[in-house]
Amino acid sequence: MIIQRVFTVVLLSIFLLPSCKVKKPDDDQPIRIGFSAASETFLLERWDRDIKIFMNTARELGADVIFAKSPGNALDQIPQIQYLLGQDIDVLVVIPQDKALLSGVIQKTLDRGIPVLAYDRPIMDVPITGYVSFDNNEVGRLLASSLVSRVPEGNYLIVNGSIHDNNSYQVNNGVHEILDPLVLKGDIRIAREIWLEQWSYDEALVEIGKFLDQTEDVQAVSAANDLIAQAAVRLLLERQLAGKVQVVGQDADLVSCQSIVEGKQLMTVYKPIQNLAARAAKLAVAMAERNMPEPDRFIDNNSSKEIPYFVEKPIPVFKDDMDSTVIADGFHSREDVYRTP
Repeated sequence: MIIQRVFTVVLLSIFLLPSCKVKKPDDDQPIRIGFSAASETFLLERWDRDIKIFMNTARELGADVIFAKSPGNALDQIPQIQYLLGQDIDVLVVIPQDKALLSGVIQKTLDRGIPVLAYDRPIMDVPITGYVSFDNNEVGRLLASSLVSRVPEGNYLIVNGSIHDNNSYQVNNGVHEILDPLVLKGDIRIAREIWLEQWSYDEALVEIGKFLDQTEDVQAVSAANDLIAQAAVRLLLERQLAGKVQVVGQDADLVSCQSIVEGKQLMTVYKPIQNLAARAAKLAVAMAERNMPEPDRFIDNNSSKEIPYFVEKPIPVFKDDMDSTVIADGFHSREDVYRTP
């Protein structure tokens, strides 16, 4: 498939998805959307899905899309965006690798009169045009409340996501909103709280391993995503503690869904990417047409104005919910989740 070819190029990857239905407000040319992501983002299973759905929706709306994936980390994303600015784009969509590092080039984009939509991760310190994502505070609340329902007392390990991603802090706020009152009551104890440099399975293995080497007296693990949860499950399996220690994560990655139905992970927060990516494509076209709809709410990103925030709802998925959510939506097949022929 042509989309897959985009994701495997090592150097700067550019993909133009043409159409000719939606016209720019001032001429007969189709709207052109620039979409920027850093390749480190694609270490997470879900992102290939997002891009494919976004591109397909944009094509259905008649817009052109130039998708650019930088060859490395957040610093590489800056020249990538500069490249897109030279491609006569009408709107820029960004999955930022770093919450603050892109503020300079994003301000340059806005100064040119090009709207900027932050996709799933906010861009800080600059007045972007809009932000579309799931309610990350609610994700954190779902993680913590799911654990509390199963482990009302005991020692908790919290493993947060990348310190460079503002979503990590929002999820963390939601987790603490549920857990902190119980800590004050003495019902639970936070044995340790870990912050990762990146959303990294290998880093999570190391850091969680250090904790378990010091003590195995833990009853619950709140992992900021399923990649981190998978690291925790692997380490618990090695210690014959999987299923005894309750683990939660987010993203409904296939391995975690398999672990849930097998009793090794308690739950995952499923985020219907179809809704998010399709909505983002529609918003990008609306921004280019200077016809942006009313947001669900506004957020503060440490800039000079409140940012329009378009919010999608996350869904908790336990073993008994798997068929009616993840599988029913076609996110994963039943055969893959249950490992059946």
